Amino acid sequence: MSSSTADLSDEHDNVRIAEPGFHNYGGIPAFCGLISTVRCPDDNSKVREALSEEGQGRVLVIDGAASMRCALLGDILAGKAQDNNWSGVIVNGCIRDSAVIATLSVGVKALATHPLKSIKQDLGERDVVVQFSGVDFVPGHWVAADSDGILVSDTALL
Repeated sequence: MSSSTADLSDEHDNVRIAEPGFHNYGGIPAFCGLISTVRCPDDNSKVREALSEEGQGRVLVIDGAASMRCALLGDILAGKAQDNNWSGVIVNGCIRDSAVIATLSVGVKALATHPLKSIKQDLGERDVVVQFSGVDFVPGHWVAADSDGILVSDTALL
């Protein structure tokens, strides 16, 4: 990402800024791309499905309802994100295997870490509007993330 979220915030009037609380875990601290979404409290089946597809530089936004009961992303799925050309993953919830994820060439932001894996019952929804941290994440809109925060826009930011 060539501009920081602070610079993008100054340059664009149409950005919405997510409330703070997310931490960087991936090996790429700044990332951006078109939004794809998964809504899946405590079940990462749809996350696996999405990250197994070609990412084309998109960012997968996972709404886990800020659950602190289990992780929705681990090293295997983050590795799929890297291998399948996803720019990054934003998790409204927890991840695990954070030490390995930090070595991967993919951006990952999440609320916290948790050692427990999620259930797998094929629950959840893909590419629906998800709302958390005071913003709507709309599939096909743009997101940029770095150490300062997360910006969302209807139009390309870079």
